[in-house]
Amino acid sequence: MSTKLFLFRNSYINIQYAFITMDLKSNEPFWLIKNGLLNSYPSLQDDLSCDVLVVGGGITGALIAHQCINDGKKCILIDKREIVNGSSAATTSMLQYEIDVPLYRLKELIGEEAAIASYRACGEAIVKLGEIAKKIRSKAGFRTKKSLYYAARKKDISWLMQEFEARQTAGFDVKWLTEQDIKDRYAIHGAYAGILSALGASIDAFCFTHELLAYNVRKGLLIFDKTALDSVLYKSGHNLVTTSTGAKIKAKKIIYCTGYETTNLIPEKFVDLLSTFAIVSEVDKDNYDRYRDLLIWNTAEPYLYMRTTDDHRFLIGGEDEEFKDPIKRDSLISAKSIKLEKSFNKIFTDRAFHADFAWAGTFGTTKDGLPYIGKHEKFKNSYFVCGFGGNGITFSVAAMDMASCWMNNLSHPLDEWFRFGR
Repeated sequence: MSTKLFLFRNSYINIQYAFITMDLKSNEPFWLIKNGLLNSYPSLQDDLSCDVLVVGGGITGALIAHQCINDGKKCILIDKREIVNGSSAATTSMLQYEIDVPLYRLKELIGEEAAIASYRACGEAIVKLGEIAKKIRSKAGFRTKKSLYYAARKKDISWLMQEFEARQTAGFDVKWLTEQDIKDRYAIHGAYAGILSALGASIDAFCFTHELLAYNVRKGLLIFDKTALDSVLYKSGHNLVTTSTGAKIKAKKIIYCTGYETTNLIPEKFVDLLSTFAIVSEVDKDNYDRYRDLLIWNTAEPYLYMRTTDDHRFLIGGEDEEFKDPIKRDSLISAKSIKLEKSFNKIFTDRAFHADFAWAGTFGTTKDGLPYIGKHEKFKNSYFVCGFGGNGITFSVAAMDMASCWMNNLSHPLDEWFRFGR
């Protein structure tokens, strides 16, 4: 467990963090091997000042830093690892407007307005991410795709129809597919019915994050890796950060983009951590061509998810279970890979899967499937962007506008629904 020491000095609060580094992925995620070391950054050795300090060098931190630079802020980004070497190296990068909690259920949990707004925010995020990828001339393979969500059990058909009707009523472009429709179109077996959504996409998040950071470095962003945040001294109008290298950063505001390691910072429990597993096939152009424009996931518990990659491979993931520790998680990779391959063979009875890469990662689930984005009472002049669940990337894109409003002392429509303590 992490330790937190709260020291009160005069009118200031000094919070010191003794982090235990959480291994958010196994040693060989496909994207890291595929891309290699794209960019390298120095550690911080000199004292600096900025308008905004972004803590975390994954895709979330990159997107928030991009927004800061767009807003004309002087921005510094730090990460205690190599840049993009946490969970962003392990994500399967399926970009969906669909949240882990179905829309019809989310409406019951938080109300119709909030539920639909949350779904729409994820849909808008897919479009915005595509625009950013185009603007920076990304080579990370952003591709729009349809998304098939199918019933893995006959008993799921009734509530899946409820979900279809909820999405249709909310204005989403969806079609209902029967078991035969799915067999005829996609040669998928064991799918008893499904919702085909027009809006979805995929990307190589590892490559894209490196590209986005490099783009903003040219515009003035300062990046330092192997530089952990050790302590924060809250003063009037700014925070004084001491880093693991001994250098200090005077920042008007701090935005924490530390993903699942935020659980080491915030004392209350607000997310459950899970381990997920994925395998990628050898290059297989036949599989790629048929499914390159489709994201696939199902209603199994835990659910399976599938997509192709931009280099003609097929990816299948799932077999989630409660996260205990990285060693325990990684010891399961071999057995989980065998199960995932068997699942593929049951679904695609006329195709073979030849596994080439296997890895594991850590992700989180919340009580309503929504992220935690906003201020926390224990952290002055600070903001958190925690895009948990299967929509971590799209939630992070939505957080760009939210963070921009916060930096300019404005409110945002999503503030109430994504806040801590909700």
